[in-house]
Amino acid sequence: MSGRDHRAPGNMLVVPIVLRTAVTADSDLTALVLGAIAEQGEVLIEHDLLVVTSKVVAKCEGRVVPFDGSDESKLAIIEAESRRILRRRGTLRITETRHGFVNANAGVDLSNTEPGTAVLLPVDPDRSARRLRAALGHRCGVDLAVVITDTFGRAWRHGVTDVAIGAAGLRVVLDLRGTSDATGRTLEATEVAIADEIAGAANLVLGKASGTPFAIVRGLDASYFGTGSVAEDIVRPVNGDLFR
Repeated sequence: MSGRDHRAPGNMLVVPIVLRTAVTADSDLTALVLGAIAEQGEVLIEHDLLVVTSKVVAKCEGRVVPFDGSDESKLAIIEAESRRILRRRGTLRITETRHGFVNANAGVDLSNTEPGTAVLLPVDPDRSARRLRAALGHRCGVDLAVVITDTFGRAWRHGVTDVAIGAAGLRVVLDLRGTSDATGRTLEATEVAIADEIAGAANLVLGKASGTPFAIVRGLDASYFGTGSVAEDIVRPVNGDLFR
């Protein structure tokens, strides 16, 4: 990889895509995406990247469960979605999900859901991204990437940000080790979580309460596109984690 320039071009465009259609377990995610894009007068072009929030993916995949509003029900759902509980404080749980994600309350979402329900994370977000990418590529005849996002907190910083929980068609981590910085010094440890950076950028236009679950990211460097997996390339294994 040495000698390759992985810097993004000077201009990147992030286009929010509003969804005005209700999402249910019977919804066709590909049709929802293409319908929303067309309604907004946009089209997908070569080397676009589509950002999709995890909630709309989960709803299409039937990842919605009953929730009666009680703390007992909430904790039962969280524990069912967790591989293990790392920390407890009141009704807050810091969990390791079956995906290997370390997050709050196993990603169980109780906001912007139908009354009496909770939305879970997709079972396999990478697989969901691969399926959507394949379907969109077939329908549109272009090579593009897909990133599925969710909102995570950070252990040592206030505030939340979106990160990638699934991806397809994107090199989710750019390994710059062995390349040179601006002074000619060889980089020894730099690995850039490009999928997370894209997720965070897109989150600036994805309104939490405005029905905007999609965004088109345009202008990424062509070298960013390729094979990548959040589960395999971003999630740090326990034996490589200094804090578990």
